[in-house]
Amino acid sequence: MSAPKYRPLRFGVTRVTTRETAQGVVYVQAEQDLQPYPTRLTDRLLHWAATTPDHTWMAQRVHNADGSTGDWRHISYAQALQSARNIAQALSGMGLGPERPVAILSENDLDHALLSLGCLYAGIPQCTVSTAYSTISQDFDKLRHVLDTLTPGLVFASNAATFARAINATVPADVQVVLGSGSIEGRETIAFSQLLNTPATPAVDAAHAAITADSIAKFMFTSGSTKLPKAVVVTQRMWAANLQQMNQSMPVLAEQPLVLVDWLPWNHTFGGNHNFGITLYNGGTFYLDEGKPTPKGMAETLRNLREIAPTVYFNVPTGFEVIAQAMQTDDLLRKNLLSKVQMFFFAAAALSQPIWDSLFASAEREVGERIVMGTGLGMTEGTPYCLGVNSPNVRAGDIGVPTPGLELKLVPMDGKTEVRYRGPNITPGYWRNPAATQSSFDEEGFFCSGDAVQWINPADLHQGLKFDGRIAEDFKLSTGTFVSVGPMRAKIIAAGAPYIQDAVLTGINLKEVGALLFPTPACRSLSGLPADASLADVLRSAPVQAHFQQVVNTLAAASTGSATRVARAHLLAEPPSLDLGEITDKGSINQRNVLKHRAALVDALHDGSLPHTFIPQ
Repeated sequence: MSAPKYRPLRFGVTRVTTRETAQGVVYVQAEQDLQPYPTRLTDRLLHWAATTPDHTWMAQRVHNADGSTGDWRHISYAQALQSARNIAQALSGMGLGPERPVAILSENDLDHALLSLGCLYAGIPQCTVSTAYSTISQDFDKLRHVLDTLTPGLVFASNAATFARAINATVPADVQVVLGSGSIEGRETIAFSQLLNTPATPAVDAAHAAITADSIAKFMFTSGSTKLPKAVVVTQRMWAANLQQMNQSMPVLAEQPLVLVDWLPWNHTFGGNHNFGITLYNGGTFYLDEGKPTPKGMAETLRNLREIAPTVYFNVPTGFEVIAQAMQTDDLLRKNLLSKVQMFFFAAAALSQPIWDSLFASAEREVGERIVMGTGLGMTEGTPYCLGVNSPNVRAGDIGVPTPGLELKLVPMDGKTEVRYRGPNITPGYWRNPAATQSSFDEEGFFCSGDAVQWINPADLHQGLKFDGRIAEDFKLSTGTFVSVGPMRAKIIAAGAPYIQDAVLTGINLKEVGALLFPTPACRSLSGLPADASLADVLRSAPVQAHFQQVVNTLAAASTGSATRVARAHLLAEPPSLDLGEITDKGSINQRNVLKHRAALVDALHDGSLPHTFIPQ
């Protein structure tokens, strides 16, 4: 069989250097050095406003009065710079700074983007807060934690109708509130248009010139998938260095005019640092996708991808799953999306093999070649890009090699290997949390990620590393055998695709491994029941029960021992709770909190008293 043909893609890092100590610690670096990068990200805004002033920086569909969306509203680089300077001027007299930053509660939109640029130009730290903390949460505990940590001097929300309740419940009366539209009864607010129309003076340019590489650009909260969210300090150096690192690792970002169609929320590092940043750094165009990776939200994403052809496309696995399925029958989507895209890239979770295969099949059918599926490993504390694959022959779990300028330290720990980081893109610590900062760095100043890795091929280290789960998630059975949670979860999700959203492993200090399974909406079509059937009825239907019994049987047949065998599993009709910390707003499951809040269910699963339990046959 001939090797598959891929659309040509150049990889920036193909070789690494390594050094091993007598204690088995291995240090790894890219073979090439990190090239120079600007002091401030907004230095690139000045560059593009001068060299390509009329080129579109960002575009968003116009919202009509009836709730529909129409044509695109474009903002050029020259307009973006002028707006940033005006906003910076308006902010300059408000007493804002690291101790009183700007907190942004809103979803991605053009006002949000311009306010972010204005903060960056003025040298005022900003923090985009998960909209779920304001719109989905019922108790506002996480929003209150975020605001208590930051003590913002200004809070921005796109509209009063959506955010008034959260603002009234959590924002102190002496904090200024800026609204894109609407008003809040009993509270004095400032219209965003007032900031936008404040004439800039030379003073804001002087303030911009005074910003240093060590100045704080933003605070970005961790997802809270393991503990209460922490405020990561993101300096100008970190962000600018990481964007240069990405360009060297993924040359496609700079080799041609960059076009993104992107929905990823800016409160997360993937959307807010990675994708927002690479657009500005490379003078690209960012089309704001107001879709979401949900059955309803993906309709807007598919609409946009039928119209706008990205050169690189980023998404999470659930988004790629819908796109892969749609491309099988949607000729226009397939033709437009595949016309210019040079690389797909996923992050945040594992991508199951059936999705890969479907994407490859659609590309081969349409353009006669596959599109490389890129991925890697990063974290909020790394701004986020740390490792990336360096070959088109990517397999599930591969994360590749370090980006230039970043040094890895591979440390043996309890039978696994933790990856640690040191470099210009790594945070100096957590805001107002010295204890967490101190515990996160080792004696050599490496950030301890908690992620476990293995070599893809110990005989050829240039192929890089693969992910081996989170060290903190792993546990022991009563036999003393370690259960490696990350790889096992990935196998369960892949075996049950496309009907398993996530899996939580049980069995701590017990004799066998169990699994609590969160189903996907696709189970409804599998069940054959009417659309209004309850989820409980869907999960108990004969087709669904038969499918998951077969999944458990297949997993058991491929297991190699008690630590890799799912001895019992149960489908959960109750979704994970954001307020209880069972899930983050980006969809990451907090294994520890699920086990804590569903302890009685776990006990029943293992003592045999839980109905509808799947046991290998």
